Amino acid sequence: MTLVGVDHVQLAAPPGSEEVLRSFYVDDLGMTETPKPPALAARGGCWFEAGAVRLHLGIDRDFRPAKKAHPGLLVRDIEAYARRLTERGVAVEWDDLLPGRRRFYCQDPVGNRLEMVSSSPAGD
Repeated sequence: MTLVGVDHVQLAAPPGSEEVLRSFYVDDLGMTETPKPPALAARGGCWFEAGAVRLHLGIDRDFRPAKKAHPGLLVRDIEAYARRLTERGVAVEWDDLLPGRRRFYCQDPVGNRLEMVSSSPAGD
């Protein structure tokens, strides 16, 4: 028995936030929404993917955004990605404390923290 990977990361969201989540994760981050199975779709929320990255946003009636816990997402051409987000009105906070890697933080529209990390030490 061995862990072999991460299937997805789940973040919480408040009831009724699906449209702003779709706008952010699809339009701003460039992910694709994937359909939820009917039994799970009845609960609300949204699923998104980009390559091997899969994020599930589940509805939590007692929602509180994750301020410290977060997914760390690998990004190719992180400078251009940060520009894209900034041009779309997403606040980007650069952090230079990770040796050998470029990274920044941003928040989704419901306040969940996301970390974007360069996919290579050169920042590509």
